[in-house]
Amino acid sequence: MSPLDRDRIAAAHRVAASAVGEPGLQHLTELTARLLHAPSAGVSVVDSVQTVAGATGWSAGAVGVEIPAADSLGMLVVAGREPLVVPDARADTRLADLRPVRAGEVVSYLGVPLVGAGGHVVGVLAVYGPEPRSWTGAEVGLLTELARSAATELELSAVTAERDNERLRWGLAIDAAGIGSFDWDLVTGDLTWDDRMAELFGYQRAELSGTLEDFSARLHPDDAERVSAALQLALDGCGVFEDEYRVVLPGGEVRWMQSRGRALAGDGGRAVRFLGAAYDTTRSRHADAQVARVLESMPAAFFSVGRDWTFTYVNAEAEKLLAADRDQLLGGDIWELFPAALDSTFEVEYRGAMASGRPTVFDAYYPPPLDSWYEVRVWPTSEGLSVYFLEVTERRAAEERARRSAERLALIAEVTAAFSAILDRRRAPEALAALARTVVPVLGDWAIVSLVEDDGRLQDVTSWHWDPERRGLVGRYAELRLASLTSTAPIVAALRTGRAMVVDDVHAAVGRSLPPGEVREVLAELAPQTAVALPLTARGRTVGAMSVYRSADRPVADAQDVATLQEIADRTALALDNLQLYEQQRQMAAELQRSLLTDPVQPEHAEIVVRYSPAVRAAQVGGDWYDAFLQPDGATMLVIGDVVGHDTVAAAAMGQLRGLLRGIAFRGEAGPAAVLTDLDRAMQGLQVHSLATAAIARFEQDDELRRRGEARMRWSSAGHPPLMVLDRDRKVSVLTGERADLLLGVDPSRPRSEHEVVLQRGSTVLLYTDGLVEGRDLPLDEGTGRLRELLAELGAEPLAELCDGLVRRVRPGGSEDDVALVAIRLHPEDRPRPPEAGPQRIPPGR
Repeated sequence: MSPLDRDRIAAAHRVAASAVGEPGLQHLTELTARLLHAPSAGVSVVDSVQTVAGATGWSAGAVGVEIPAADSLGMLVVAGREPLVVPDARADTRLADLRPVRAGEVVSYLGVPLVGAGGHVVGVLAVYGPEPRSWTGAEVGLLTELARSAATELELSAVTAERDNERLRWGLAIDAAGIGSFDWDLVTGDLTWDDRMAELFGYQRAELSGTLEDFSARLHPDDAERVSAALQLALDGCGVFEDEYRVVLPGGEVRWMQSRGRALAGDGGRAVRFLGAAYDTTRSRHADAQVARVLESMPAAFFSVGRDWTFTYVNAEAEKLLAADRDQLLGGDIWELFPAALDSTFEVEYRGAMASGRPTVFDAYYPPPLDSWYEVRVWPTSEGLSVYFLEVTERRAAEERARRSAERLALIAEVTAAFSAILDRRRAPEALAALARTVVPVLGDWAIVSLVEDDGRLQDVTSWHWDPERRGLVGRYAELRLASLTSTAPIVAALRTGRAMVVDDVHAAVGRSLPPGEVREVLAELAPQTAVALPLTARGRTVGAMSVYRSADRPVADAQDVATLQEIADRTALALDNLQLYEQQRQMAAELQRSLLTDPVQPEHAEIVVRYSPAVRAAQVGGDWYDAFLQPDGATMLVIGDVVGHDTVAAAAMGQLRGLLRGIAFRGEAGPAAVLTDLDRAMQGLQVHSLATAAIARFEQDDELRRRGEARMRWSSAGHPPLMVLDRDRKVSVLTGERADLLLGVDPSRPRSEHEVVLQRGSTVLLYTDGLVEGRDLPLDEGTGRLRELLAELGAEPLAELCDGLVRRVRPGGSEDDVALVAIRLHPEDRPRPPEAGPQRIPPGR
């Protein structure tokens, strides 16, 4: 390539770079980003690597931005003249120090050189993103194909821009009187040229003879006859002459000229004078020829139609696409030659562009003989439409594959989300119902999901059909099928082998073996053609099965479909197995917690109820405890406590504190404050390094209180939620001291306060841990208020039902923390112990 050619190409590329708003390149970058699922894409030209079109996030990005060559990854593509595949630029010593890589803007990069018609690299088409990515061979191949279109767009933009600039120069030449003119006297035969006209034809003023021979002598022999005939026609009719022709200069140079003139009539009506002008169109002709060469070398079809809808230009690819040669197409009406385009997207878009003058880009399918999908770009001009056809059948197939892949990933995510929110095995059918609704209709028309029961039998638990009117049929088939299947049925084979079974013909594999009757009739009405049966297996244990069916209008599940179903089945099985393991662990934790607690005493004319509920989201033992026992003097003591933490350490500390407190309280008649004080000292002395809250209530009675039907309650609290008292009139009091005492395990030297209240027989006292009234979804004040309201509302219920109702209604969704409570109801002493209180239960000899 000569230096002049290089300069021309560089100039053309600069022109293309200034025309970045052109729809072709802009659309190409958006398409590239979308097809390759890349955050960013761009087309760059070699001139200091200046971006001429780009896309970010599948939409047009910044364009026309200068990027120094030293900072450009594209220069490596230009230098190597081959694709540059970079999974992680930070790990590539060639690229790690480039500014975009250091800034984290470019981590993954795939660039392909744009090679022009002459074999020279004109730029780079690239996709890139801020995260590492492994590029596949298919992605490299796809970008290479797109690069061919990008190179053509750059070449075409450059050549077209060059031609437009040339025409601008013609306008400047006109303004500067650069057009030559002539005056031909038809009576005398004198032909007068101005200096510009003489220069255009290669004459010196002294060489002109002043006759028509001056014109004829320079006229190209191949154009002479045509031009003479056109000139004579204008003279005979006193009309207009307009033609483009060639002149041959004395040195042999051929120059194209555009002339226009008018014959003026004399008194007799005959032409007596001819005035005209001419200008040099050689450069324009060369530019048009360049455009034609580019259009002919394009890998896509290109044609033009006039405003009368006849073909005016067809390139070689268009001939192949339209299955007709130029002679058949040029001058022919597009609607007559291609009647299938009538009333189609093509006609709507073509006519819309012609009427509005606005470019348009659309995808459309053309039936046989073309039988393909095309991306069509339409540019209106003053002469008609320029149409660019790019076959995108494979691209659409790739997009469809990508869409299906995205759907499959979404299915897997939905199934994972459905099970992640469920921690109660009893809710497993709810998640399995969501599973059936998720796989239908993307992976099948209907589905049945089964679970292995505790006794080892398979049970169909849910089903779904995309057609609401057929869901009842599927449900009925699910009720009937398991009892009717033989040992060769696909679902049985899947469970036996542990592998997915693809069934090409359901009738042959299942229908024929079903016994006559309703089950066979229901399956025949559902009319499945193919199916996939999968076991739900996790950790070597089969927990269920899934059957997905397709009708005859859908193809059999391909490898990707089966792989997606297998992934869904595996995740479902693991989730079900986790649910079972979690339930086992939760039950074990609850049993361990309860084993550390004992049944309460049941003193005469007093009823005590205890409740313990483990946290719904933890399979751990905790530090909540309750207790109820008699002191040596016969007083009843109720205890509630909560060791900080939710683990075996907290449980161990709880066991120690509970035992210590019992021993301290039983050694005499100590009141609540004294017991808590001694417990705090014992914790320090025995090095029980824990923090805990606790509340103690001691119920005692002398003869006077017994005569009045009353009892005394002394209580003390170590940072614990307040006790609540429900009197026999169903009024609730919340017991709080003037100031809260410290938690146990903080400072045993601090004195503790004790409070006293006299209660009427028929009153109920409630002690509870904070898990009942506080959580992330329940502020403490709101929870305490709710508990107080419900205690008043449910106060007339038997004590056991009252406690169950409080736990159920204060925390209907369960608590994030353990919940323990102990309640005592003081029954009247002037009547027998009520039956609902159960039998009296106290230690022997008391």
